[in-house]
Amino acid sequence: MRRRHGMAALLCAASAALVSCSGNGVYGVDLPGGPDLGSHPYTVTAQFTDALDLVRQAAVKVGDVPVGQVGNISLGAGGRLALVQLQINGDVRLPANATASIQQTSLLGEKYVELTRPAAPTGTLRNGATIPVSSTSQGIEFEQVFGALSLLLNGGGVAQLHDIVLELDKAVGGRGADLRELLHNADVVISQIDAHRSDVITALDRLDRLSQTLSANRSDINVALRDLPAGLKILARQRTQLVGMLDSLGRLSRVTVRTVRASRNSFVGDLRSLSPILRRLAAAGDALPRSLQILLTYPFPDSVLRAIPGDYLNAFITQNLNTPGGEVVRIQHRSPAGPPALLPPTSSAATGLPSSTVVTTPNAKGGR
Repeated sequence: MRRRHGMAALLCAASAALVSCSGNGVYGVDLPGGPDLGSHPYTVTAQFTDALDLVRQAAVKVGDVPVGQVGNISLGAGGRLALVQLQINGDVRLPANATASIQQTSLLGEKYVELTRPAAPTGTLRNGATIPVSSTSQGIEFEQVFGALSLLLNGGGVAQLHDIVLELDKAVGGRGADLRELLHNADVVISQIDAHRSDVITALDRLDRLSQTLSANRSDINVALRDLPAGLKILARQRTQLVGMLDSLGRLSRVTVRTVRASRNSFVGDLRSLSPILRRLAAAGDALPRSLQILLTYPFPDSVLRAIPGDYLNAFITQNLNTPGGEVVRIQHRSPAGPPALLPPTSSAATGLPSSTVVTTPNAKGGR
């Protein structure tokens, strides 16, 4: 009996010693089998919006390999963040932009902190560094999954699923063949649309360009729409005249068609008769325009003036009637091969003027 009381007292003393150790209770006792922190571990602080039920001495892992443990957990930023100290083995090197997340070993297992190296690591995570809340996250909790499932089952649409199925059966009941044919036709239509996908895209592109053009000419369209009713009223008043004009055009068209059909052979014959004339004109070449140059001087062109003597043949005399009479005239001789040549002054009664001459009199100021 005394032995039994002695054992109870010994256990109570050991429990009291454990609880009072370092003022942290059981969390202050090192657990066997924990991660190896080495001789020079370093500490970093991770900021979480919610630490969930993470506890001290929980494992810190990198790639599911334990590399440290969780130290002190406290509140920060006015109670809005959970500050979790992570004690990491000094031989483990992590980038400065490493991320941290609270994970769970199994569905009902313990929590641990997982450190992950990003795809583009930068710098080195050193002692006293802080992993900001933007680089931390929490895993999905078992309670959250069942809470969302409960919300779906109790307050969602699952409760009305039976009614939906019943109403759908009433709507489709007895029309299975029609529904099957409808689905088949819809499949055919969708297949045809898919086969003409490029045409549909082209049509949409052109419609977009048309819309842009219409938007650019919005002011002109507004003016047209504003003036269109007045124009429609005028057309409505002249509807009888327009109908009569169109009827007359129809009759004219019929007469024209009959005329063309009746005179087709004669018209073709005339064109064939013109063919030799057109060929001769084409063969004449430059001779035709050269002959037109002497048409106005016929029958005395410049080429035969030298062979015909005379005083006033093909001569041009300009007399200024505003000058006193008996003034000296100035004579120009038109040379067929060059510009008019200026002759010495003589009287207007000069005789023996050469052919192709121009006789002019000066004005009062001595000009020509």
